Amino acid sequence: MFEARLVQSSILKKILEAIKDLLNEATFECSASGIQLQAMDNSHVSLVSLNLRCDGFDKYRCDRNLSMGINLASMTKIMKCAANDDVMTMKAQDNADTVTFVFESPNQEKVSDYEMKLMNLDQEQLGIPETDYSCTIRIPSAEFARICRDLSQFGESMTISCTKEGVKFSTAGDIGSANIKLAQTYNVDKEEEAIIIDMQEPVSLNFACRYLNSFTKATPLSPQVQLSMSSDVPLVVEYKIGDVGYIRYYLAPKIEEEDS
Repeated sequence: MFEARLVQSSILKKILEAIKDLLNEATFECSASGIQLQAMDNSHVSLVSLNLRCDGFDKYRCDRNLSMGINLASMTKIMKCAANDDVMTMKAQDNADTVTFVFESPNQEKVSDYEMKLMNLDQEQLGIPETDYSCTIRIPSAEFARICRDLSQFGESMTISCTKEGVKFSTAGDIGSANIKLAQTYNVDKEEEAIIIDMQEPVSLNFACRYLNSFTKATPLSPQVQLSMSSDVPLVVEYKIGDVGYIRYYLAPKIEEEDS
């Protein structure tokens, strides 16, 4: 038996919004420790990794490991039927070919349940190597979303450069060029508004704006985003999901030789 209960169904809604542009379908791997999802996006350029710990749920039970292949568009339709303050429970039997979503209104006056067919997806678990990154940058997630949106109007890719002075986002295209610099800020009263840079060595890498903009769909999940960069390895964009877990996006840097 698998059962996972969240007091705020809005968390799962936001998670789906954060991944459905990149993935059409995905396997939710449920185990005693929680729910994990790992999948390459439809064009095999970026990777999405989601981890929801069992202790982040109000009630969590998973007697046997369960792989649930889910069509994310279908799940989004079901989640649209839930009010944001509904209590949501996902349930499935051990060898089930369906998963049931139960939504309860806070006053328990309305209970609705939706059953969804599961898919058989062949998805290999991708080993993500542990990497010590040259730079980690923590910035307000809304600020990062705005930078990605603004710069994507100028060019198709943007360069993220990290130095001791701060972090610089830059792009160039047919209209001209754009640069946004953020200096490190320490003594901010609100921690989520701080810009914190932890740098071992300077890094400058170029990434496709289209994917970065897709990643920022996770902005509602967290007030801060962390970017981890090293030369020649994928960028990691991580959003913490409250006390429940995290969502991470991995994106390989663009190789400069493409222009020739």
